[in-house]
This record gives sequence, structure tokens and C-alpha cells, in this order.
Amino acid sequence: MNRILLILLVGILVMPGCASSRRYMRDGNYDAAVMHAVRELRRNPGKSSEAEILVQAYRIANERDSERIRLLKMENRPASYDEIYLLYQRMHDRQSEVRTVTPLRVGDSTIDFEYVDYMAEMVKAKRKAADFYYEDGIRLMENETKESCRQAYYQFIRAREYVGDYPDIDRLIYESRARGMSRVLMTVQNHSIINFPPAFKAELLTLDLPRLNSEWVEYHTEHLDPNTTYDYLVYVNLKSVAVSPDNQFQRDTLVRREVEDGFTYKLDSNGNVMRDSLGNDIRIPRFRTLQCALIETIQEKVCQIDGDIEIIEMNPNRVIKRDPIGASSTFRHVSARAIGDTAALSAEQRESLTAEPVPFPADIEMVIRTSASLNQAIRQISFRNRRYIR
Repeated sequence: MNRILLILLVGILVMPGCASSRRYMRDGNYDAAVMHAVRELRRNPGKSSEAEILVQAYRIANERDSERIRLLKMENRPASYDEIYLLYQRMHDRQSEVRTVTPLRVGDSTIDFEYVDYMAEMVKAKRKAADFYYEDGIRLMENETKESCRQAYYQFIRAREYVGDYPDIDRLIYESRARGMSRVLMTVQNHSIINFPPAFKAELLTLDLPRLNSEWVEYHTEHLDPNTTYDYLVYVNLKSVAVSPDNQFQRDTLVRREVEDGFTYKLDSNGNVMRDSLGNDIRIPRFRTLQCALIETIQEKVCQIDGDIEIIEMNPNRVIKRDPIGASSTFRHVSARAIGDTAALSAEQRESLTAEPVPFPADIEMVIRTSASLNQAIRQISFRNRRYIR
């Protein structure tokens, strides 16, 4: 019985291999049928069913590719030579794969395939494909639009990958990329009555530029090169700055706390001390109330900065997005004194007893404190609005 089960298990494991090759054939996926048959024949060179599939699939795949190449050559379109090269490359790779298991000896027959040298045709097609990409890139550059320059860049890249011996190819790649790039200049525009220090503006535009940049969009926060033209301007408009007056007030709180203060014994009706099940005297905790008057001095000051972020497309000159922006900073300091038992206070309340009132920050210091949260708001809006800049 165990021997029968073993035979059945081996049969189950072996059958899917052959079935897979036949399924690929049935589905018309001849390259997959060839590759699967080659793998099976490496394990078992005498497997006639896989050899039969290999012969049939290899023949059909080559005929299909040869017919496609013949059609493309008859059409004689320069754009087709890339496909012609890839078809020759596929036939070459297919042949190389099959030669790893041929010649095959199956029964009394030997299976082998005539070697075909595809190299000359591959080189010729590759050169013609590269010429097409190069010339198409030149044509696209003449349109002088960003989209056409970007397409030209990819065509020049393909031409260099295929051949690479065009004397000006590197210059054309650089030029097409430079002309296809969208450049964005971000600046801070102050429309408020506050004269911000230069460091404050610089802090607002401390952005993660590599994350903002994309393949065809480049962000700048400084106009370093006067010859650079920008396709988009992003204005961080600061419109209003409100700093509250110094606000100091007092808050009185009576704090009570129950604490354990010894114990008494539990007595029975006869006045005797009662005991628990283990024979221990039963004790009843005794509590007393601690009380303390906490007198807090609270100092507060708030700064609020509001404005918007405006994205302007330069050609045509128009506002394409405007988002409100705002941030605030708060100064708060608590000092206190106590009358009564300080043991009633919490740890935080006791800590405030060691603090003394401090000078209020100046208005400009409150403004500078707001820069971190305002910078974070600018970052979030900038990342969210990247889709409007192309």
C-alpha cells in the first residue's frame, strides 16, 4: 500500500510539468512553452513529450517572429527598427536557451536545430533604431515646447544606449533635459507691518527640496543665476501678524487631599479586638485631610501669523492655486506660592513653587518663535500642491 501511495505521489508531482508545457502551447504562449520544455529536458533529457513540445513551440515561435520582421521590413518605417531589433534579440536568446539541451537523443532519433547567426541583423537593426531615435529627438527639439523637449531627451537616451557614438549626443541630452525642466522659485512676500529679520524668512523656506523635486520639476528658494528663467513662482504671502499684549493674572485654588494617618482596631460587641481568618488583628485605616491654598501667577502671550501660498504659472501668467496658511506660538509661564500644607499638592503644583515670574518675550521674539510651525505648514501645503506644477 505504501508503495502504491508513493507511485501516485510521484505521478502527481511529475504530471504538472508536462501539463504546463501543453497549456502554454494551447494558450499560444510559445516562448513560455519553449522555456518550460528546456527546463524539463535539463532534468530529464530523454523525456519525449517535452522534446515534442520543444520542437513544435520553437518552430512556431521562430516562424511568427520571422514573419513579423518580414512585414516590418516591407513597410520600411524608421520607427519599426526598434521592434525589429528586439525580435532578432528574442530569436537569438531563444536559440541560446534551446542550445543548452540540444542535440537531444529521443529513442532512435536525434533532435537538433540549425544554428542561425542573428548578430549582423541585430547590429544593423540596432543602428537604424538608434538613428531613428536620434533624428526624432532633433525633430522634437525644434518644437521648443517642454513636453517635446522631454520626449526628445528620452529619444536621445535610447540612441546613446543603442549606439552611443554620436559626437554631440551628450550635449543634446543635457540641452533637452535643461529645456524640458520646469523650474519653480519660492519666495516670501511680506505684506504685514512687521519688519521680519532675514533669518526668519530663511527659516520659512528651509524645505526638503530633494523630496519636492521630481524628474522634470526643480524647486529653488534663491534666485542665484540671473540667466535662469522660472516657469512657476510660489509666493509665501505673510499678510497679518498679531501679537497679544503681555497677559498676567492670578489664580487661587484650595487643594484638599486625604492621606492615611495611622489606624484603629476593629472591635466586637464586647470591646475585644477582632481577628481575621489567619488570626491577625483587624486594623481600620485612619485618614486626615491635608489642605493648602495655591496662589498661581500665570503669564501668557500669543503670536498669530496668517497669509496664503500662491502658485503662479508664468506662461501664461495666471494664478493656478491659492491656499490660506497660518501658524501660532504661545508663551506660558506659571509660578506659585502656597499657604498651608504643601503635601496636599501634586508633583506639578509643588514644582511651580520653585518658579519665579520671568520677563515676557519681546514681540519680535514671539514672531521668531512662530517660524518653526509656519515652516511646517509651508512644507505640508507645498507637498500637497506638487500636482499643479508640471
